[in-house]
Amino acid sequence: MKIVVLDGYTLNPGDLSWEGLSALGDLTVYDRTPYDQVVERLKGADIALTNKTILDKAVLEQSPNLKFISVLATGYDVVDVKTARERGIVVSNVPTYGTLSVSQMVFAHLLNLTQHVAEHAQGVAQGRWLASPDWCYWEYPLIELAGLTMGIIGFGRIGRTTAKIAKAFEMRVIAYDAYIKDSGDPEIEMVSLDRIFRESDVISLHCPLTPETYNLVNAERLKMMKPTAFLINTSRGAVVNNADLAEALNRGIIAGAGLDVLEVEPPAADNPLLTAKNCYITPHISWATRSARARLMQATVENVAAFLAGKPQNVVN
Repeated sequence: MKIVVLDGYTLNPGDLSWEGLSALGDLTVYDRTPYDQVVERLKGADIALTNKTILDKAVLEQSPNLKFISVLATGYDVVDVKTARERGIVVSNVPTYGTLSVSQMVFAHLLNLTQHVAEHAQGVAQGRWLASPDWCYWEYPLIELAGLTMGIIGFGRIGRTTAKIAKAFEMRVIAYDAYIKDSGDPEIEMVSLDRIFRESDVISLHCPLTPETYNLVNAERLKMMKPTAFLINTSRGAVVNNADLAEALNRGIIAGAGLDVLEVEPPAADNPLLTAKNCYITPHISWATRSARARLMQATVENVAAFLAGKPQNVVN
């Protein structure tokens, strides 16, 4: 079997090994693949591995040997799963590898918004504590999480883990999920989307990108939020209307945002969120701890091995 990894660098920039995959077939790994080179690189390939390289209808129709696609991520919107199904191509993802790391990033952003640790540390380094007339100082409001309400949109594995951490901070947790009606926790109420936006002090997004969730967070819903509320997005950038969020931040409709994802990645220079007030953006790295990437690599090896054994797992189409 010919196995082609189209964009392996983000998974393995050199600190992991491809040996598990190479033991399963004739392996070729590309660090990155521009879209106009995808078809050429997939010539003769039986198995394709992609993280963010798009495998759309045009690519799949020009890849007649392709039998299996393993997405190097949980989200699989880069693959036209309908066309893959029609062509008999099995598509699998890796659903659980990043749960702990992504939930950790939620609170990295939230604690940054409520404590501004880096900015206060920078102020100390610049001599502002030395010049302070008092024994301490702060340049931003310091906000305690205990007693605040976290609203979680998308109550799957990552949403549930985020809720567990929020409860450890003594936050009240409410949640919304289009498919889950019972949280399984008597302390977590499943509520409507409107209640999430109206009642939450923090909203954390954990839903996949689908036609139903595209621009789920828009001007209308942002206006429902408290002016003191924060928005955290570690899911998919297009779940949030970037222009509407920038306007809400600049006009003080909400207090701040912590984003690990944007609608277009890398962003265009004119993305309004890059200069929006109290908006902190990280470059889609919540998934990228070495521990999470090692789990992703191992799970991918297992996905390919299961397919070769005639028992595909984690199938999404």
